[in-house]
Amino acid sequence: MTTMDSGLQCALAAIDKANQADPNQEQVGEELLPKEYAYSQHMTRWLFELDPQPSERMQIACRAQHIERWTMPRKDYPEGRKAYYQWRQACGRMHGRRAAEIMADCGYPTAECERVETILTKRELRQDEDTQLLEDVACMVFLERYFADFYEEKADYDREKWLRIVRRTWGKMSPRAHGAALKLAEGMPAHLLELLQEALAEPGA
Repeated sequence: MTTMDSGLQCALAAIDKANQADPNQEQVGEELLPKEYAYSQHMTRWLFELDPQPSERMQIACRAQHIERWTMPRKDYPEGRKAYYQWRQACGRMHGRRAAEIMADCGYPTAECERVETILTKRELRQDEDTQLLEDVACMVFLERYFADFYEEKADYDREKWLRIVRRTWGKMSPRAHGAALKLAEGMPAHLLELLQEALAEPGA
C-alpha cells in the first residue's frame, strides 16, 4: 500500500467516524444508519457511477460533502431564500475546513488539503471539473434518495415552484449527469417523472 493509499483510507475512516455521530437516522434497506453517514455512502456510490476511477481528492470531497452538517441546522438561520443560501454557503465552508483538517492529519500536503476545501465550497462551479463532478454526484443523490420525500414534505408548493426547482437542479448538472438522471428517472414514481418531463420540455431547460 502506498503512502497516498494509506492517506486515503485514513481520511475516509475519519470522515465516516465523524458522520456516524449524527443523531439523526435514515433507513437504508434493512438498516437504520446515521443520516449523514448514509448520505456519504450514497455520495461515494454515485461518484463511482459517474467516474469509475475517481481521484483521491474526489473520493474525500464526496465523502465529506455533508460532514457533521447536523451541527449547523437550517433552523439556526431565518426563513427565506436569501437566508437559505447563506446557510448553504456556511455549511460548504465548514465542510471544506473539516475535510482539510482531516486530510492534514492524515498526511496530505497543504496544497491538496486546500484543493479539497475549494471543491467543497463550490466557489468554482462550472469552471472547475472537480467541483462540477461533486455537484453532479450531489444532484444524483438528491434525485435518487431525497426527491420523493422532499416532494411530499413540500406539498404546499405550487406547480410552477416545483418546475423551477427541477430546472435549477438540472441547470447545475453536466451532460454526463443529465444522461444518468434520465436513466434514473425511468424508475421514478409517475408523478415525479411527469414533473421532470414537463420541466425539461420548456425551451432552454
